[in-house]
Amino acid sequence: MVNEYTFGVDIGGTAVKLGLFDDKSNLLDHWQIPTRLEDQGSVILPDVHTAIEGMLDINHLEWANVKGIGLAVPGPVTGDGFVPAAVNLGWKNLNVKKEMQRLTCISNICVENDAKAAALGEYWKGGWGDFRSAVMITIGTAIGGAVLLDGKVLRGAFGAAGELSHIQVNPAETVPCACGKCGHLQQYVSTDAILNSVKQRLSALDQPSSLRGIAGITMKDVFDAAKAGDGIALESVEEMARLLARAMAMVSCVVDPELFIIGGGVSNAGEILLDLLRTEFKKSALTMCENARIEAAKTGSDAGIYGSAAQLIYGIE
Repeated sequence: MVNEYTFGVDIGGTAVKLGLFDDKSNLLDHWQIPTRLEDQGSVILPDVHTAIEGMLDINHLEWANVKGIGLAVPGPVTGDGFVPAAVNLGWKNLNVKKEMQRLTCISNICVENDAKAAALGEYWKGGWGDFRSAVMITIGTAIGGAVLLDGKVLRGAFGAAGELSHIQVNPAETVPCACGKCGHLQQYVSTDAILNSVKQRLSALDQPSSLRGIAGITMKDVFDAAKAGDGIALESVEEMARLLARAMAMVSCVVDPELFIIGGGVSNAGEILLDLLRTEFKKSALTMCENARIEAAKTGSDAGIYGSAAQLIYGIE
């Protein structure tokens, strides 16, 4: 029973999700711990080590039973596990691979960007293996992106390939993105951006809306209202789809994928968003690219732990 177990770890800004896998790729257990951001995130990796050690104890396992640990982190990652910056975690110039090797004494550590890991997890477990090329876009409080070619993640020279969030869709914008530059997709298509758009419309317009009077409007509220024909909600969702489809069309000119996978919380919106994206994509995309499939992700919030573990279990890159 030596080296039969793999841990997949998905480090987010509010929670760290962990999964324990056997050598047949079965997910045996999954759980999460809070992400502690104090002291520039210096306690995050020690907390991960402690959480894994606790799961080993619960299952009467030893570190010698661990084949490896895969970690997904919200930032660019170079081939040697170095993270130049993970703003949401407070990390700067941290070699995550070396630090986890030091903490755990496990040499087989794999570190990947969280969106790329989610794409690998979705490709592996979502049943998309028949597609040789795909682009995954995750939409939440931030926008994540990843490009898959022949089942392998495209990383780029500086670990930033697939950063669709920073495609410029509005060159006239003067308000800076979190990266410091202006007019980027994330400023218009993230969940916070959509909710702000709805609130601005509610404030500026007199037209009736089922969203008026709702305290703490959520994306579910917006999509439910849009499905029911609410004008303000529908305008915001249509604007989101138009800008996202424009960015997808730009990507298709470079990558020409067979498939776009839409993940993150908005993937639960159903066909209303997918249908709008398909329509807008056809308007913007190069004619020979316009028939790319656009589908919702299937693995939900576990995609990151699946993807981070898949690299070790199957040697997927």
